[in-house]
Amino acid sequence: MLIGLRGLEGVENGGGHRSPPHVRPVAVIDIGATSIRMAIAELHESGEVHLLSTLSQAVHLGRDVFSKGVIDKATIEECVRVLRSYRRVLAEYELSRPDQIRVVATSAVRESMNKLAFQDRIYTATGLQVEVIDEAEVSRITYLGVQPLLKSDKQFAEWGTLVVEVGGGSTEILVLQNCDVQFSQTYRLGSLRLRETIEAYQSSRVTIRHILETQMRRVIEQVSQHVNRSEIRNMVALGGDMRFAAHQLGGEVGHDGMLRLKVNELEQLTNTILDLNEDKIVHKYHISFPDAGTLGPALLAYVQMAKSFQLDEIHVANVNLRDGMLTDMASHGALNEDFRNQVVRSAIELGRKFNFAEAHARHVAKLCKILFQGLREEHHLEPRFELLLTVAALLHEIGLYIGPSGYHKHSMYLILNSELFGLSRTDVMLIGLTARYHRKTSPKPTHTGFTQLDRDQRIAVVKMAALLRLADALDASHSQRLHELWFAREGSRLVISLPQVEDLALEQLALKQTGALFEETYGMSVLLRKLRQ
Repeated sequence: MLIGLRGLEGVENGGGHRSPPHVRPVAVIDIGATSIRMAIAELHESGEVHLLSTLSQAVHLGRDVFSKGVIDKATIEECVRVLRSYRRVLAEYELSRPDQIRVVATSAVRESMNKLAFQDRIYTATGLQVEVIDEAEVSRITYLGVQPLLKSDKQFAEWGTLVVEVGGGSTEILVLQNCDVQFSQTYRLGSLRLRETIEAYQSSRVTIRHILETQMRRVIEQVSQHVNRSEIRNMVALGGDMRFAAHQLGGEVGHDGMLRLKVNELEQLTNTILDLNEDKIVHKYHISFPDAGTLGPALLAYVQMAKSFQLDEIHVANVNLRDGMLTDMASHGALNEDFRNQVVRSAIELGRKFNFAEAHARHVAKLCKILFQGLREEHHLEPRFELLLTVAALLHEIGLYIGPSGYHKHSMYLILNSELFGLSRTDVMLIGLTARYHRKTSPKPTHTGFTQLDRDQRIAVVKMAALLRLADALDASHSQRLHELWFAREGSRLVISLPQVEDLALEQLALKQTGALFEETYGMSVLLRKLRQ
């Protein structure tokens, strides 16, 4: 079996696409800080999403959690009532199987001290399994939703674009250059948190506004540390508050389907709303009381962000978390090529930050790709682990930035304490441990992090680490000279034949020093052999 080593694109474009069935109905439910929203849609074989119905009901999760740290019993029962009503709607669409319905909860439930009790109560009462997603998963889903819009307009490819969504509990920011993610971060600064700040101060509106602007300025300063302001020429705003503003101001619709709002006009509307109390906002704009309480702070956050980057215009996208979830379900949760590329680019940028040996890291990553694909019958890992192994390979030596002694441990530390776009905390832990075990030491029950994993995760780490050791040994010379690998199993040995190579002494020595883990894991020793052609 011959698997050739391809160019750089081979690392960044890996993975296939699993075609969905012709048409299937699905539903997604988003349990947020201020409301529970549901979308029902049909997913077509082409990947097209046809929206059938949407529902939204206000809840007080954020109010409870952001002030007390727990979800009140009454609020839990309020959520049960809402979700039971959604269940009845789902039954009308004949949606009942777990693979047809995805329910996620974001910042409010994620931060609550009784989130397990909340999840158990919802499951007991409704049969719905609530998945509490972290910031990285929210960023990934948001990117899936907004990506088609950004690719439809060439101006987003020419200049940097700031994508901002101010939710009830947090503000999510993506910075893209040529539609590639350059920066991704979620901040604990949401409209409901800002509202809590307002209620904590019995001061004049001028003082309250100053307090709000000060909090927002801190976030903007943190973003500016990672972004060149002069390169940002576009801002895309997500969220219901900005869609409300676009409706009020009648923004111009671009050919990409997004509305364009003038920042000065948005600021005028924001000032008007901040000068009104909740009763007057509800009466004037015919919105709910929960929305009225958070509208002003949210719009002020968008205005401040746009002004800090000296932008005159904001693009308002009719995209939300549920759109991204539906897109994700249309692909059966498979990591599409573009998303994989974004994750790999994020890893490469992190490596450059720590002055990694980029040529060696990329080559080891490509060797890992070849080994992963060529030894599928041995490792039986899901395709997504190929991406995790690639990232671990790219970053396995970044610990040298701290020092050569124990650098594999430093690599793990840096990985665990850095931002990698689109990867969950669990994914990052798996990557960090895989990098840690690329040298002589094998996993031990006493190792931090390893014991926190479940059995399947521990086994996946060991399998990936063994492949990473083998790939690293194959580039022991750091010369990137191996371009093809032939695999064959001879009894209890895996024979890797290498064409057009005369001397394998260095690779064989490296393999002798680190190859024990591969034999322990896969039950095969590895023999390197020169292939005569």
